[in-house]
Formats: sequence, structure tokens, C-alpha cells
Amino acid sequence: MLTLRSTVTATALTAAALALPVPVYADGHDSADTHCGLFTCQVEANDPGSEGKAPSGNRGDDGGDNGGGGAKKSKWSCTYKLADPQPPAGSMDWEGHKPGDGSVYEQTCSYGGDDGYHVIRMVWAADPPTGGVDPAVLAQRAVDKMRLRGPDIGIAPKAGGHGLVGLPVWMWTAKTAEAYGPNTASASAGAVTVTATATVDRIVWDMGDGHQVTCTTAGTPYQSSYGKQSSPDCGYRYLRSSKDEPGAKYPVTATSTWTIDWRGAGQTGQLTQTRQSQTQVSIGQLKVLN
Repeated sequence: MLTLRSTVTATALTAAALALPVPVYADGHDSADTHCGLFTCQVEANDPGSEGKAPSGNRGDDGGDNGGGGAKKSKWSCTYKLADPQPPAGSMDWEGHKPGDGSVYEQTCSYGGDDGYHVIRMVWAADPPTGGVDPAVLAQRAVDKMRLRGPDIGIAPKAGGHGLVGLPVWMWTAKTAEAYGPNTASASAGAVTVTATATVDRIVWDMGDGHQVTCTTAGTPYQSSYGKQSSPDCGYRYLRSSKDEPGAKYPVTATSTWTIDWRGAGQTGQLTQTRQSQTQVSIGQLKVLN
């Protein structure tokens, strides 16, 4: 991944004085043409068949346009974050403006996804920028804040305990925000804010004996007063013992499917993600003595 920042360095100053382009290569990405001026950097990715344009540069002291319309077409996307704190008065980041006259934002432009090229620079804008902010990307950032995880498994017979062939097995998960939802978080870039809400749609229980059970609820926690009753919403019965399994136990895997609805910037959308948890149960064969 190649990341460029618009900062004044000795190399940039020397290159600007000599009016020479500064090639920058990293992680084997030697197929991009990178030119740094006094205050801006621009990457021209060699992918003329892609859509979108690279971020245009600001005009430097020489009056030339470091970005302009000559940039090759590429799959660029940009996001904006309000600089906090704002640069001091007189900083070149204000581009000749004074504090209070608009604001300075950190602009991140990316080409080729996480493993591609990234240009980070400070830009001034009279109004909060919205162009280039992808609400779907912000939705994913919101999801990352939620720390969603697999089911918080509850099972009877409990892990480490012993069940019997033919007797009911109860499965459930704790209804926490991280394990079942609902879980809500927001993410912002510039003036755009996206809010996402995640809930578990279903849990698929792989019982380890070749069978699966799909539960559309969190399940009902077992209590001793229930005796040998079956679970009303999420249960199973083993038809053979686990004596021939590794460790004489069945591996049980619970896979939850999260449905995530998001809204922001006048748009809505939906994401789907899965999470897993595991446990083991020991199932024995009931022996009848004559």
C-alpha cells in the first residue's frame, strides 16, 4: 500500500527547486507515476480503462496546476474529515483564507482499495464537502464500531456436562448488543453521517453429527424446572452417542447472520455479515439394566 501525505519535506523542496518529478515506489507498486510539487502530491495510476479521476492538486507558487485535467482516469474515491484542531491563522492549508472563512479538511483519496494507492492532504472548502463521500463506506465504518461477535452460546446439556441420546438439547444465546442486537453506531466524514443498526436474523446451529438447526430467535435459556421438555423455539435431539467422535464430544458451531440497515446522505442500504462461536457437548447412550 502506498500512502502519500502533502507535507513539506527536504526531498519535496529540493525536487521543486530543480523542477523535477519525484517518483515514489512502495510495496512493488511501480506502475504508478507520482509527482510531488511544493505542497501537493498526485498519483497517476496506469489504468486508463477505469472510471473516475485522480484528486486534482492545488496551484503551487509557480502558477502551474499540479493536478488539472491531465490526470488519467482511475478508480479513485475520496473522503473528507474536518481537521481538528484547525490550522493556525497564516497556515498555507487555508489557501489564502482566514480562520472562520470556511474550514480545512483532511482529504483521503484512494485508488484500488485497501491495497492500492492513497493520497492524504489538507484542503480548504467554503462549505462542508460531500462529493466523493461514499455512504456505503461510512456504513461499514459504523459496523466496525459495533464489535459484532458470534452467539454467546448457552446449551443444555452444558459444555462439560453429559447428555443422552434421545433427550432434548436446548440452544440459545444471550441477547446482548454485541452477540444478538440491536446494535447501533454512526460514522461521519465531513458533513455526511451514516447510522447503521444491526440485528441477528437467524442462527444456524451445526450440531456436529451432520445435522443443522436454523433458529430465527435467540432461543430460550434452559431451567431445571423444565425437566425433559423440548425447547419451544431452538432445540435438537441426538440419535447417536458421541463416543466415536474426537474427545468423545460433538463439536457444535453456531453461526449468526447479521442484517445491517443503514441510512445517511439521503440514501439507504443493507449489509449482511456472519459471525461464529463454538462449543462441545458429550452425548452418551442410555443403558437399560434388566
